[in-house]
Amino acid sequence: MKELNINGVTVQLDDEGYLTDSSQWNEDIAKSLAKEDGIDLTDKHLEVLKYLRDVFNKGETLTIRKVGKSGIVDIKEFYKLFPKGPLKLASKFAGLAKPSSCV
Repeated sequence: MKELNINGVTVQLDDEGYLTDSSQWNEDIAKSLAKEDGIDLTDKHLEVLKYLRDVFNKGETLTIRKVGKSGIVDIKEFYKLFPKGPLKLASKFAGLAKPSSCV
């Protein structure tokens, strides 16, 4: 496991860089995780991340299709915001576990 210290808050990450405790998530942590993957988060990114957290907290399954139907972004925009695996990266930056549909 890896530790990350952001603005005085230490969080635990698993071997793939996902938060082990999603309750510790905040925007600063999201920005730091994204920066490590070469992405500077915009307001649109953060809107998607908050949507994913809401869906996850309701106990629903996270899917690319669901994000595309969210009204926040369409699927094409989702891929542009999070290249190299949109659901995988967005979940990581949102402080959520890696979706089971992602390898």
